[in-house]
Amino acid sequence: MESHAGFHSLHEETATSLDVTGSLPEWLDGSLIRNGPGAFSFPGGSSVDHWFDGFAMLYRFTFTPASASDSADDTVHYRNRFLRTDAYEAARKGEFEGGFATGATTLRSRLATFLTDPYDNTNIVAERVGGEYVALTESPRKVRFDPNLLDTTGHVEHDDVSAGHLSCAHLKRDPATGVLVNVDTAFGRTSQYHVYATAPSGDRRHVGSVETDRPAYMHSFALTPRFVVLTEFPLRLDPRRFLRPGRQAPFIEQFEWEPDRGTRVIVMDRTTGAVVAEPVTDAVFGFHHVNAFERADGTELVFDLETVPDATTIDSLYLENLRAGEMGAIAGRIERFTVDLGPTDAADRYGPGDATVSREMLYDDGSALPTVAPTRWCRPHRYVYAMGMDTPVTEWARRVLKLDTETGTVRTFDGGGDYFGEPIFVPAPDPDAEDDGVVLTVALDTAAERSRLLVLDGDTLAERARATLPHAAPFDFHGRYFPELRAARGASSS
Repeated sequence: MESHAGFHSLHEETATSLDVTGSLPEWLDGSLIRNGPGAFSFPGGSSVDHWFDGFAMLYRFTFTPASASDSADDTVHYRNRFLRTDAYEAARKGEFEGGFATGATTLRSRLATFLTDPYDNTNIVAERVGGEYVALTESPRKVRFDPNLLDTTGHVEHDDVSAGHLSCAHLKRDPATGVLVNVDTAFGRTSQYHVYATAPSGDRRHVGSVETDRPAYMHSFALTPRFVVLTEFPLRLDPRRFLRPGRQAPFIEQFEWEPDRGTRVIVMDRTTGAVVAEPVTDAVFGFHHVNAFERADGTELVFDLETVPDATTIDSLYLENLRAGEMGAIAGRIERFTVDLGPTDAADRYGPGDATVSREMLYDDGSALPTVAPTRWCRPHRYVYAMGMDTPVTEWARRVLKLDTETGTVRTFDGGGDYFGEPIFVPAPDPDAEDDGVVLTVALDTAAERSRLLVLDGDTLAERARATLPHAAPFDFHGRYFPELRAARGASSS
């Protein structure tokens, strides 16, 4: 059943130029690359049960303002292409065995292949790591691709002390240094979270490790100039399950909700790898850390997190529920967590037992996939952009919202389509303000059976430009804007 237009399978791959209605800013001449599920089944092949298991498709939108080309008109060059992963090839042949929430399997055998042949359906986000462009998911196996043609060019794997069996899907980049940080989870008699940092050169170093008796499911984490912050939700897995014989439920269903544990906030020093704080707050669950920063006096760090009350949101994302409009558990709330690190000793070190954490609700009217301006990563931010969900939720996101975290005011945009995807803020060169730039989002027009790329004003959310795709794209996950990926002068469909 594929009754909801946003959860259909798109098998068409396209390279074309799109006409632009409105006007692109003359400085917007890079590329937006989005990643997400392109198909949930193949004719005569395999099908999946969960949104997170759809087969990875990349979408590239390359902006060419008239002032930067030989044309008299603004243009968007568009291309979409499946990643030719092992998972994709197996699904085409009807041999897909399972992923995040699809397919019963022996967890012992799944664990055995995590490092020898990890799952490669990297359908979450695209990143630049060193000089390479890679697609990522919660597997330590990254898929390399050509950023121009979107061809799949190989895999990237690591075999070092910080290698684990799972990875956070979202790397965090420090804009001041260009360093990328990520967290791996390694299962074992004593399980560990390994933190590592990758320099712009591509060199990678182990920052530190944290032991845990029952690893938590973590999709992302937070980063400040001095600290890595792991939010250990009480959705936990007992590694002894890997030793049980026979076939078991899909991987994510092996995690158990244990609210009595609360949520441990682990603060690690980025230089020494030492844990400087680990306060516990009430049980909560979430996928996406919005941003994090430190107070000027260095005694507090702050991170904004989109939360839901518990892990039932994962069940809401099974395709049979989404296509039936049963989306009640997926609307998020944006909360601010403040960690008081406590006093330091004479050597300016914090004591892990002295820290406390407090929470403040910033927005609770329904949000999804929140982002901030990349110029504010690891720095104090004022504005958060997100998909806006009605509460109670009966449909997908019907608007884009802009939250002012200082005043609590919200702006919204709901034109150009029926349903909206993740908003990506692109700052103007030498911006005059934090919101001086544009917001890029993809909207689905169900009546026209087309998706539409929208360029919105970062301040007012007024529409500045739009370009209509030749098809309706399924709802995807995340995008990144790469200013260095420009169209060749006079190009028509690069």
